[in-house]
Amino acid sequence: QVQLVESGGGLVQPGGSLRLSCSASRTILSTYAMGWYRQAPGKQRELVATITTTGRTNYVDSVKGRFTISRDSAKNTVYLQIDSLKPEDTAVYYCNISPPYRNYWGQGTQVTVSS
Repeated sequence: QVQLVESGGGLVQPGGSLRLSCSASRTILSTYAMGWYRQAPGKQRELVATITTTGRTNYVDSVKGRFTISRDSAKNTVYLQIDSLKPEDTAVYYCNISPPYRNYWGQGTQVTVSS
C-alpha cells in the first residue's frame, strides 16, 4: 500500500528553485515527524530536513538557509522549498517519517542541477 508519494523534481540551472511535494496520509502526518531525504549518485541516502507535528524544523548544515520544509495538514502534504540550487544538490529526493520506516520509502523525485 502506497503511503508517501513525492513529486516536483526536475532539471534546473544552478541558482534556481524547486518546490517538492510529499503526499501522505492524514494518520501519518498527524502522528509522526516528517523528513526529506536525498541520495546522490554513489552516495548513501542522507536526511536533509525534518519537521515535527508541532512545526519545529531542523536542517543539515549543507542546506541551511536554502531549504525550507513545511507541512499543510489540510492538504496532507509536506513540502520542501529548495532555493539557490547547487550542482551538489543533484539527487533523488524522498520523504519519510523521521526516523524513517523502511516500508514507507517511495520512488522519490529526481532533482538535477546543471547548466
